[in-house]
Amino acid sequence: MDAYLPVLVMIAAGVLFGLTNLLLAERLGPRRPVWRKLTTYESGMEPIRTARERFSVKFYMVAMVFIVFDIEIVFMYPWAVQFRQLGAAGLVAMALFIGLLLAGLVYVWRKGVLQWD
Repeated sequence: MDAYLPVLVMIAAGVLFGLTNLLLAERLGPRRPVWRKLTTYESGMEPIRTARERFSVKFYMVAMVFIVFDIEIVFMYPWAVQFRQLGAAGLVAMALFIGLLLAGLVYVWRKGVLQWD
């Protein structure tokens, strides 16, 4: 348990610091609520719809495609670091991995997920 004591002290100090800052901002901060300050901010434009509007399914599809290709890069980095030690087997495995992801990209492209109307 003694090994965890510094970690617990750091966590407690971080929580205490955060709560102290929140309380000080609440107590000492200026309070001038005006209708303009309480409205939704949309890049300086007047809000025209509610903020709880539904997004198109295409938005989520593009987000998922982005996550897939982002994870691809995460898997490629350790492979690139160990490239010489992996040899031909590592090269073939990565070629199959990239080929599979390329097939997924072609599928998504043909389905029209990347087309914005």
